[in-house]
Parts: sequence; structure tokens; C-alpha cells
Amino acid sequence: MNNKSCVLLAIVAVAALCVCLRSGDKVLAAGDKQRTRAEQAIRKGEFEGAEKIYRELITKDPQDLPARLGLSYALLKQRKVQDAYDAAARAVALDPLSSRGHALLGASLLASGDFLLSVEEFKTALSFKDDEALAIAGLAMISFHENRPALALAGLRRAMFIDPNEPDFVYNFAKSAARSERYREAADAYENFLRIAPRTDADRRTYIEGLISFLRYLGTQRSLYEAAGAEFARVPFEIVNNRPIINVRLNNSKEVLRFVIDTGSGMCVISEATAKRVGLKSVARGGSARAVGGAGRFEIVYGFLSALHVGEARVENVPVYIRDFHSTQESIDGYLGIAILGKYLSTIDYQERALILDRGAAARFDNNHVAAPATIGEGPPSVVAAIELPMRSTSNGIWCGVISLDGIARPQNFIIDTGATISVVSTSLATREALERYEQKQRLKVYGAAGVAEDVRMLLLPHLTIGAVRHPNLSAAVLDMEAINETSGFEQTGILGGNLLRFFRMTFDFKRGVLRLDPVAGAPHVPLATELQPITATPL
Repeated sequence: MNNKSCVLLAIVAVAALCVCLRSGDKVLAAGDKQRTRAEQAIRKGEFEGAEKIYRELITKDPQDLPARLGLSYALLKQRKVQDAYDAAARAVALDPLSSRGHALLGASLLASGDFLLSVEEFKTALSFKDDEALAIAGLAMISFHENRPALALAGLRRAMFIDPNEPDFVYNFAKSAARSERYREAADAYENFLRIAPRTDADRRTYIEGLISFLRYLGTQRSLYEAAGAEFARVPFEIVNNRPIINVRLNNSKEVLRFVIDTGSGMCVISEATAKRVGLKSVARGGSARAVGGAGRFEIVYGFLSALHVGEARVENVPVYIRDFHSTQESIDGYLGIAILGKYLSTIDYQERALILDRGAAARFDNNHVAAPATIGEGPPSVVAAIELPMRSTSNGIWCGVISLDGIARPQNFIIDTGATISVVSTSLATREALERYEQKQRLKVYGAAGVAEDVRMLLLPHLTIGAVRHPNLSAAVLDMEAINETSGFEQTGILGGNLLRFFRMTFDFKRGVLRLDPVAGAPHVPLATELQPITATPL
């Protein structure tokens, strides 16, 4: 081949290479444009649109790490938790050192209720990048759910500093500030959230606007939930349909009202009819809420009591919800929520049918036994076997515990709800674990905050394990719990209701974050053959 031919071939090769490079640039440019569109869709709250774009990018290039991370994030925003986890896992398979990938794995695990594994992933993310905001916020939310509000606020404040345009960080900071009774700071944070959050969810924005108004009102009041009156009170209750019902008085009225002791409610609730009768006015309102037990919504209306009297105990400056009660089968004026019980070492004794409120006592518990107060029953304090469960708090301030069901490997988060007549299994858990094999012919009508659910399926669970005992043959209704899980912060798959809780004396130790369960005489529990490993709070 002569020199002229070699030169000609070289020119052709260079030209071809230039064409290829230009084609590659066009492909990269197209991909960059799609990524930009996906990011814009996320900011606008168009999460399905972002998901579609990221899937298109991955189809073109399965090795596209930013697209896989973006897909996981878009899925997480839609609460498609398993899909978000799978997308993040594929991203980590591409790059095991991806801090964002591990943070997304942790966020998905936390949303599913797996606290221990989520902590591992968050810590792994921070080992690769110590300012990974999603991991910092994730650890902060674990502190929030495990009743360490000061740590939650500090972590979320740092996450907001790193990424001030992430609405979830601001929203969660507002919740943590409200939990810490820093109401003005919470209101400011919610207003900031409304400024930076997508405008696609009109219902949520209306709810938050009403909540801001309520928080501003609370910020003008002196200390809320101020415990007064007797330091110790023992108040009898009656049990109706497995629910403890107690007599209370509001403000300075001598009228006796009937309230359900309701550990499934964060705040106290008063019926519209009772509020009207006693002259209780709304101080703020806005938006609507969904709830278990009905397909509809109910308007959110806030009220404020100067005092709530339970026997000789009194709690002053009490925020309440006012709403319609759908059940007419029982004469109920309201629900006594966790916020009141949390001011005391509170014991709900189903055997003695008494609520015991003690704000002066130190915790009496050792690691294995509980000394029953001398005021319960006759004679000196007795030592009885007991179960002690660490409690987690949902974003709405409702306590839940970890239980196990036969045939399901993974432990489940169940709400502890003395206000529920019967226990509940979520529709998603029943479907996921094929629990229809336990279905009964019986059907129920369920009255809930948002209406009435007809023709509700019933299961007969052969065994439910709580702590170191197994409870046989537990009846449970199957209900859609998505309304709760939208705002709980992590998945709740069931409710422990009165048909199980009535077999215990329950002591809520809010300072320690534990629930003590003492089986009552004649309880049908079966001790486990081998001692269970204790369920402990998540180490941080």
C-alpha cells in the first residue's frame, strides 16, 4: 500500500471516529435532557412521570446508575416501598460504594418497618459520605419514632442544612418540633414546607394550613397538658364491647361524660354532639382526614379544653379533635388519648377494671418482674410474670409494638389500641401472606372515624406471639390500613384490640418508652417453650 493510500485511510478513520463521537454526544445529550425532565417532574410532584422517564433511561442503558437511583427515589415518593427497595438494591449492585444507594435502601426498609436493617444501611451510607442528607434524616426519624425527639430535631436540622429543598426533611422537622411542644417553630416549618413542596396534593396542603392555624393558637397558650390535681388516682371503668369506658369531666362543668380509654388515638377526641352540648367551640379547622373503618373522610376540627378531670387527677390546657361519631349503639362522648395518659405512669387493669394514674412514682420494674401496686386487690404487693415491650411511636403519636404471627417469618408492627373492640389485620398483610386460609364465614360491620365498613372479613389466627407468650385463636377483622400508613411514617400491619388486650394489666411507661403487660388470671396464653430473644430498641 503506497503512502497516499495510507493517508486516505487515516482521514476516513478519523472522520468515522468524529461521526461516532458526535453520535455519542447526541445520545448523552438526550439522556441528560431526560434526566433533567425527571428531576423537574420530581420537584413538581409528578412522581409517576418521573418513574416513567427513569425506566426509559434504564431500558436504554441498564448500567445507568443515576437513573436507577432516581427510579428508587420516585418509587419511594409514591410509597411503592418494595419496588423502591429493589431499584436501590440494583443500584448498589452496580456501585457498592454508592452512599445514595444505601441511603435509599435504608429509607425503604424504614418505610416497611424494619428498623434494625434500615439503621445498618443508613450507617453504611454515612461511612461512604458523611453528609448524605437522606441517611442523616433517616436516622433522625428512627429517633423520632423511638421517642428521642431531641436527637430527631438535631438530625433533621442538619439534613435541612445540607439539602434545604427537600420537602420531606422540612415536613418531618415540623412534626418533631410539634412533638417536642415547640409549636411556633413547628408552624414556621410547616409554612416553609408549603413554600417548597409540590402543589399537586391540594387536600394535604389544606390540612397543613389548618394545622398551622392550630399550632399558632397553641403557641399563644401556656404549657400544654399540665398535670395537676392528685398525684395518684385510681378510677374505675366499665368494659363495653371489650373497650374500657371511664367517667370524666370537662373544664369546670360537673356533668359526667363517658370517654373510651383509647391508646389508638394520639389526642383526645370529643363528639360533635357533646361539644355542642357543653359549649366547646372550634379554635381552628382545615382539611380532612382518612381513617380505618370507613371509605370516606372526616373534617378536621380542633378544640381546646382548659381542663380535663379523671377522678382526682386533672390535666390542664388540653388540645382536642371534634368530630362526628358514627356508632349509635353506645353512648360515648369522647376518647381519652395517649397525650393524657403520657403525663402519668398509666395502668389499665382489665381484671380490676381500674385506670391507675401515677405521676409521682418512679418506674417499679426490674428486668423480669413487676411489683403490682398495693392499691390493686388485697394484701401486699405481689410479684407476677410480665412482658415488657419497647414501644415505637407513629408520626401521629400512636404507640405500636412488634408481634409475630405463625407462618410469617418477619415480625410485624401492630398498633396497641384499647379503643378497638377487635384486633385487626391489614388487607395488605392478609394478601401478601395468604392469610385467607384462616378466613371465617362470619362478617362484621365496623364503625370507624371516617364512616362504616360493611361485610368485613374475619380471620381466626391460630397463634399470635407477643413477648414471651402465645395467644391462641385470636379473631381479627381484615381492614384496609392505608389511611393510617399514609401518615404513620412506617408500615402498620395490624391492630391489637380489646379482644386480646383485656387479658392483660397494661402499664404504659412513657418515660422509658415501654409497655408492661401482666397476664390476668385465667388468660388463655401459652408460654413459649424456649425463651425469646428480647425485642430491643434500635441501637444508634
